[in-house]
Amino acid sequence: MRSRLRVLRAERGWTQEQLSAAIGVSRQAINALETERHDPSLDLAYRIASAFGLPVEQVFPNPHQQRTDP
Repeated sequence: MRSRLRVLRAERGWTQEQLSAAIGVSRQAINALETERHDPSLDLAYRIASAFGLPVEQVFPNPHQQRTDP
């Protein structure tokens, strides 16, 4: 699953360790999500989005959503 996790984390100057501590997972879990080796559970996706103060769709874009360009 594609995500903006690495970009959002970098924009805030957070390390993988800092994000992992904030949401209660290992640093390795963050790395697996960023490298797309693991898809987050719904609960984890919401915890991550909450840590960034964003809707989950802004962290994990829906790959099935149709684009409607003007």
